[in-house]
Amino acid sequence: MKPADALLRAFIELHPEDAARAIEASDADEAARFFASLPDRVAISLLDRLQPHVAADLLRHARAEQAARLLDAIEPQTASAIVEHLETEQREAVLVALPETKARALRVLAEYPAETAGGMMETKVAALPLDLTVQQAIAAIRKAPREALYYLYVTKRNGELAGVLSMRDLLLALPRDPIEPLVRRDVLSVPATMPAEEVVDLMSERKFLAMPVVDIDRKLLGVIKYDEALQAGILEGFEDLQRIVGAGGDERALSPVSTVVVRRLPWLLVNLATAFLAAAVVGLFENIIAQVTALAVLLPVVSGQGGNSGSQSLAVVMRGLAMREVIPGAAGRVIRKELLAALVNGLAVAVVTAVAVYVWSRSIPLALVIGLAMVVNMTAAAVSGTVIPLVLRAMGRDPAQSAAIFLTTVTDIVGFASFLGFAMLFMRWLT
Repeated sequence: MKPADALLRAFIELHPEDAARAIEASDADEAARFFASLPDRVAISLLDRLQPHVAADLLRHARAEQAARLLDAIEPQTASAIVEHLETEQREAVLVALPETKARALRVLAEYPAETAGGMMETKVAALPLDLTVQQAIAAIRKAPREALYYLYVTKRNGELAGVLSMRDLLLALPRDPIEPLVRRDVLSVPATMPAEEVVDLMSERKFLAMPVVDIDRKLLGVIKYDEALQAGILEGFEDLQRIVGAGGDERALSPVSTVVVRRLPWLLVNLATAFLAAAVVGLFENIIAQVTALAVLLPVVSGQGGNSGSQSLAVVMRGLAMREVIPGAAGRVIRKELLAALVNGLAVAVVTAVAVYVWSRSIPLALVIGLAMVVNMTAAAVSGTVIPLVLRAMGRDPAQSAAIFLTTVTDIVGFASFLGFAMLFMRWLT
């Protein structure tokens, strides 16, 4: 073994998280070559921490038996995400090579998108048949894997979730008593198709250690653990933050350059197109700017304040949507509230700005022009910051998807048009 490879292997064993980020940022062919030389124990630790598409790239050149051996050692959710990024032929070969129980779990997870309850769930869950006696139930619990025990879920023989059993009631009952009278039927469950963000909200509200996931026939499919739901909520929040500014939701600090370019370039080009729109608006007033050069100096002030006002509204509405505060029918109230607040803030900022411009230029008309433009732009920006995510949600799109880019377009165009438009109306006094 080369000294460098030995050093890298030791680095992975001691700092697997940092090693995973370093692998993600390295050359794909070099990473695959090094990964193939790792013992299973080290490779498993690394696979468990890599982004799914990177882990899949490392497994593309591995034999199906080797890939199956590694994937069998990690959690089903993580393994499922990796398998989904494999080519169809290799994916089927790996699933065939996996143990039957693990392959079945991965096929179940593959039926549901990652952003649903079914995609988040842990398929390894212990459930007691409804027709057991207390003695049989206790014996079954003792045989069940400890990591599969969350609550004592009880199912009918066809797998349908019947309820949940209290350990206290079970231990206090007589050994030959049936468990059916002890089962609490009002167990809360979530459908496998429920969006992940709704699951996170529900579990945060109820503070359950785990939540059972059922299919359309109420058959128990798995459970979602509270810590994993909490982690998913945190991750979703960061992904939304990245999408707002046009970065990919799955992008990481050490993602490969190719990933960064693919995720960001389309929205940068969209932003470029909107910037040309704003420049075209300025070009319409070229003669006015040539006569009053102070207008060019003050243009960034108007657009900048509009951007700040819109960003504040956007952040509040995005939080309201994420926390389910903006319920159906409440959109009108939210828009009216933001409109009124923006008018008040716009008037206050306009007064301060007008006074500052007058002190600087000794021109009352110029101060009046920027004051009026400030009110118009800040109001339009706040309303836009409110409406954009609401419209995206109504269209079935992610409300965070590049909302900041669309908002910047509105604030620039409205800001430039209002400021230069008012300047054109007051031109006889400005000159």
